[in-house]
Amino acid sequence: MSVDLLLSAGRGPRECAWALAHLLRRLEHDATRWGVAVRRVHAVSGDRPGTYRSALIRLSGVDVEAFAASWTGTLCWQAPSPYRAGTGRKNWYVTARTPPGDAPPTTFAEADVDVVACRTGGPGGQHRNKASTAVRATHRPSGLVVVVDEERQFSQNRRIALELLRRKLERGDEAAHRAVTTARWRIHDDLVRGDPTRVERPEPAPTPRRQRPGRTASGR
Repeated sequence: MSVDLLLSAGRGPRECAWALAHLLRRLEHDATRWGVAVRRVHAVSGDRPGTYRSALIRLSGVDVEAFAASWTGTLCWQAPSPYRAGTGRKNWYVTARTPPGDAPPTTFAEADVDVVACRTGGPGGQHRNKASTAVRATHRPSGLVVVVDEERQFSQNRRIALELLRRKLERGDEAAHRAVTTARWRIHDDLVRGDPTRVERPEPAPTPRRQRPGRTASGR
């Protein structure tokens, strides 16, 4: 099983992109302890080296849902700014949410289309109306319907109708993909600063070992 997470620095300052890079590495380290695999699907770099404005990752493993839940919400990286020494702010926020998934593309098959002959009014003479050369084509999975009476022959109208249905389905898939992209970008604007679900900090520097009195570094 797999779960996607989108980490975003929103419209925050460059410190948030710096915080996102640290939080992403901390998440990957935590995932190792959980036995969860992490794959970076896509990332948008910040304006400083090694920083990210956003990162889309895919998590997989036995406990992936519980692990993803522990990293979902507003995340806080608590550390002094590496760019502005004078600022007293130490909390930098990142949002992590499950993004909308891509809708699978619609598979077009002629077997899914019901084609019937029909009569239509308008110009074309009595031959068109009497011969019922017009076509009404219905794509059953989507419910799309087209009516074509451009040609005098049924077979030609049928071919045009099938092509029209194919194009309509392709445009529908493109619109669905744009909607998913728009929904993902809204996540960047939904960053809530404060009340984080998780706070992470840099690991403390190791304390140097004190030498016993009367001994040199070599122990003599």
